[in-house]
Amino acid sequence: MLWSDPENEPPKELRDTQDMLRRLGVFMALAMVLAMIVIGVR
Repeated sequence: MLWSDPENEPPKELRDTQDMLRRLGVFMALAMVLAMIVIGVR
């Protein structure tokens, strides 16, 4: 690893996409839990 090496930082678009996918994953997990509760109540 040299001092002159560029930082291992993904481009902004990739970071935004990863952030969106992470939020989507959390949303999907919450939706699944909510669906399980609704199905369990019936």
